[in-house]
Amino acid sequence: MKLGFLTVPLGNLGLDEIAKWASEIGFQTLEIGAWPVDNRRDYSSSTLDVKTLDEKRANEFKALFKKYGLEISSLAYYDNNLDTDQNIRSAHIDHLKKVIDAANLLGVKYVGTFIGRDIEKDIVGNMKEIEKVFPPVLEYAKRKNVQIMIENCPMVGWQKSGIPGELFYSPELWRAIFEILPDLKINLDPSHLYWLDIDYVDVVNEFADKIVHTHAKDTQILQDGLYEHGIFGPLFKNGKNWWRYRIPGLGEIDWKSFISALQENGYNGVVSIEHEDPVWEGSIEKVKKGLILGYRHLSQFII
Repeated sequence: MKLGFLTVPLGNLGLDEIAKWASEIGFQTLEIGAWPVDNRRDYSSSTLDVKTLDEKRANEFKALFKKYGLEISSLAYYDNNLDTDQNIRSAHIDHLKKVIDAANLLGVKYVGTFIGRDIEKDIVGNMKEIEKVFPPVLEYAKRKNVQIMIENCPMVGWQKSGIPGELFYSPELWRAIFEILPDLKINLDPSHLYWLDIDYVDVVNEFADKIVHTHAKDTQILQDGLYEHGIFGPLFKNGKNWWRYRIPGLGEIDWKSFISALQENGYNGVVSIEHEDPVWEGSIEKVKKGLILGYRHLSQFII
């Protein structure tokens, strides 16, 4: 197993600077943010501009990573591939294909994205949309020697308040989607499973053959928020949620048990820190300190 991080919180830095710093700390991999340059989504970055990437520039990046002894674990572009607006949906799919092209040029095996959700349709309607939209994308990726993986984030409130905006967050949904898309894989993030009260060790044991990449993000339950709102969360925009994401080791996830379960099931891939900790953001220096804290905690369990 190897330890890395998603570049998004350092997205304003150049890849050269990020790679140098990551190597100095001891990280072995980077998961590179590859959103469009003009993207305005929260927690996104264009660390790699896939639109302008060509073979010459790709070879320069390969040399850079070889210089610092790093690997690219995946390219990350998480957006709503089932958007109700067909023009927006098409733009997302078009960019996803550019990310796949970039992964092919760089020799990167995995591209991470979301399924998304058409918020105007019910679950059955969305399953029909998945069956229509995703097979061509997966076939395109296969021709480029790239594997598509989906992160299990519910994205609650993404499109409508209190409603999950992404339909890949529970074992029930995974089984249904895998029936439609058997070649799809999982980028597993236990932080979402924790507040959903889904046992992340049981998930590893059941879906081990689908897990090809993992996110390391911790979760802290805020009891006052849970008391105030209940599990459905705040009803008003100014209400605070009842959980928040933390750097691994600063929340409530048992990383020893999670990583042990991965190891027991033969997982030898990447554990990639996804930094969304509000305590350790606000400046590049604070983000780096947060990543170092996560590195120190997870290093106890990864050889």
